[in-house]
Amino acid sequence: MNGADEKGRPWEQRGGPVVRRRGQIQPSTTDQRLLDTAGPSDWVHQDPWRVMRIQSEFVEGFGTLAELGPAISVFGSARTPRESPEYEAGVRIGRALAEAGFTVITGGGPGAMEAANRGANEAGGVSVGLGIELPFEQGLNEYVDIGVNFRYFFVRKMMFVKYASGFVVLPGGMGTLDELFEAITLVQTRKVTRFPIVLFGTEYWRGLVDWLRDTLVAGGKAGPHDLELFHVTDDVDETIALVTKEISTPDRPAEHGLPKEPS
Repeated sequence: MNGADEKGRPWEQRGGPVVRRRGQIQPSTTDQRLLDTAGPSDWVHQDPWRVMRIQSEFVEGFGTLAELGPAISVFGSARTPRESPEYEAGVRIGRALAEAGFTVITGGGPGAMEAANRGANEAGGVSVGLGIELPFEQGLNEYVDIGVNFRYFFVRKMMFVKYASGFVVLPGGMGTLDELFEAITLVQTRKVTRFPIVLFGTEYWRGLVDWLRDTLVAGGKAGPHDLELFHVTDDVDETIALVTKEISTPDRPAEHGLPKEPS
């Protein structure tokens, strides 16, 4: 649309901060396009709309979890059977964390996640589940007191780190390894500080630790000090002591310490 006013200035159309003139003037207003029910719906799958969904997930997560208090994230396999020693260990760890005054955060699913939620729930603590949209939907386990479901893995991972002060990692698969190495990387690069990571189950984790030492570190791809960014144990009491020693609660002071500087 071309044209000019009585002073010879080109017509212009203002839409928020945008000014359009000459051939860029649109035939309808923003309100018209918003209220018009006709038209294609593929816009809900395009990137600008995805940005809004991502933003809404951050807002919802922040608003729900901001007042949790001291918390520990517990990871582990969704495939851990209820009758297994690993499940029982998860229950004991969840219970011990709750009794020590910590909220327990898991992925909210079955297996090891359910075990930790169950232990916290049965001990009268706060049990949180951060679920994820998957092709084979599992839903939140029955022991979750506060649950938030996410579409996007990276938003969910932010919540695990932002609202927890340490990780306990039970035997698990690809998702568990993903969270483990995310945490190790954040501590190694000092994106987070005073963030203890405890691997529970020495037999399960031995092969990984050996590979890190004998291949990764030996090949110069990481430093020996990086092996000090996590602990491995089979003892529940030691797990709780290691993962909570730098975190204060109303009943206990923190033991502060930073990761060592790279040599």
